Amino acid sequence: MPSITSVNLAHLHLLLNHVPTVGAVVALGLLIVAFVRRDEPLKLAGLEVLFAIAVLTLPVYMSGVAAHQKLRNQPGLSDDAMRIHQDAALDGFTVTELAGFVAWIALWQSRRRGRAAAGLVPAATVLAILALGIMARAATLGGDIRHPEIRADVSAAQPAGDPERFVASKISVVMVNSSWAWPASETIHFLGLSLTFGVLMAINLRILGVMKRVPFADVHRLLPWGMLGFGLNLVTGMLFFIGQPRQYIDSSPFYWKVVFLMIAGANFLYLTVFRKAWPSATRESEATWNASLADKAMAVVSLFSWLVVLYGGRMLPFIGHAF
Repeated sequence: MPSITSVNLAHLHLLLNHVPTVGAVVALGLLIVAFVRRDEPLKLAGLEVLFAIAVLTLPVYMSGVAAHQKLRNQPGLSDDAMRIHQDAALDGFTVTELAGFVAWIALWQSRRRGRAAAGLVPAATVLAILALGIMARAATLGGDIRHPEIRADVSAAQPAGDPERFVASKISVVMVNSSWAWPASETIHFLGLSLTFGVLMAINLRILGVMKRVPFADVHRLLPWGMLGFGLNLVTGMLFFIGQPRQYIDSSPFYWKVVFLMIAGANFLYLTVFRKAWPSATRESEATWNASLADKAMAVVSLFSWLVVLYGGRMLPFIGHAF
């Protein structure tokens, strides 16, 4: 992959930055109509869209941070305005990911037990509303960067030129200067990656015909543990990225890793919402279930994606010059 330029990063962020807000509007529309009409399938569709938006928000935030690192010293651009926008985007990203996680739990329970636990779907809806509001504010602050004529006096209450007052900067200081934060995050990241890859490898290998004597339900019910590991990876990975963004933004393996991580994340949605796997998953005596060609293709893509994620992460110091 060629070197990522500041123009490419800024254009990529401009292309992607409407995904969280537009997606949240679509998800909320589906959920609200589903509540009014008491339509359970439509409610599931809203949860599916909300989870998908949570996955797609990852490159939106990362491209914004990368664009800031590239453009921060250009004349005519306020570094404070970019940092304020970045903090608002971080808040929106956090709430969006939490909403997506709650939506996935509700989807899992709905598919496995017939109905999500009371309060989960309303909680996901409230989180989606909060995420939409925060993302809308972040978008407004992002517009202020290029339009100083409409910019509010963002520095009136704070002294200018003190980047450490921003949340992202504070996280970076802790990650870099603490004697335990980075090593502890590395440990959790490795455990989460092992848990996620182990669970998805078992499920996808079963789809491909391995372990035929094991009922599909027995491996499929491990999926929440894989999602737990995925969540741990997301949190610690973002701590690494926020802590030392310049280590990653010029690294080709890092961008490949993000792309294939999104594909791997979509595998969770596929295994959760596609109905054809669930009849076998609810009959624990079924040990002769055979997947369709599409299911097997999905399994191969997922396994390949995780191998690329593992390879990209391991090769960061050698190919991407991230360290």
